[in-house]
Amino acid sequence: MLFSKNKPTTDNYPSVDLIGLMRKAAVSLEKTGLTGQRAAVYLVLDHSGSMSRFYNRGDVQRLAEQALGLSANLDDDGTVPIVYFGTTAEEPFDVRVTDYQGVIDRTHRGVRWGSTDYVSAMNRVAADYRRSGAATPALVIFQTDGEPNHRGAVEQTLRDLSTLPIFFAFVGFGDRVQFLEQLDTLTGRHIDNASFFHAPDPQRVSDEDLYDGLTGEFAQWLTAARAAGIVR
Repeated sequence: MLFSKNKPTTDNYPSVDLIGLMRKAAVSLEKTGLTGQRAAVYLVLDHSGSMSRFYNRGDVQRLAEQALGLSANLDDDGTVPIVYFGTTAEEPFDVRVTDYQGVIDRTHRGVRWGSTDYVSAMNRVAADYRRSGAATPALVIFQTDGEPNHRGAVEQTLRDLSTLPIFFAFVGFGDRVQFLEQLDTLTGRHIDNASFFHAPDPQRVSDEDLYDGLTGEFAQWLTAARAAGIVR
């Protein structure tokens, strides 16, 4: 990453009802039988040129806050590793409840705009997860607004990673989501390790709908992953 590692000020950014987001996430987890479940929540963010409007409007910042609200229910330390990707994927960095305000605006400006290389981001998360030695499964909120650089490589990577305790919850901003819909039903995987939630206009999607969309298939995957011996 090119941004400063020093702790930035949050005084110029609006306060967010993080407690409210945590409560909404808890309701979705209860509906899907996931209350008490532990998982490492990752947030992967598309930083291709077409995404600039979603950054400028605050949509990506809102998604980061929503992810943190979910992580606070699932992860003991309540942190979310964020991975920006464009032509390549950046190293993950953690966002915490102490520094989430304006975190996207403060950090993404130091990242170059690029193309849409899903594979580099997927492999970056998998490598970080392995390196962490986590005993819990990973829920990866993977946001994008467009087609990947190489469709076939993405499909094969998703198949290759289907033997790991990593679930990819794809979130599509805008209207170019045909490939994400196809990934949701991709054949040839050890188990189904992905879901798709469409947010054509993120500002019109409620927190409750997003959380329901993220947790529903994640719960189904956990059942299948335990049966397959992927998750303990």
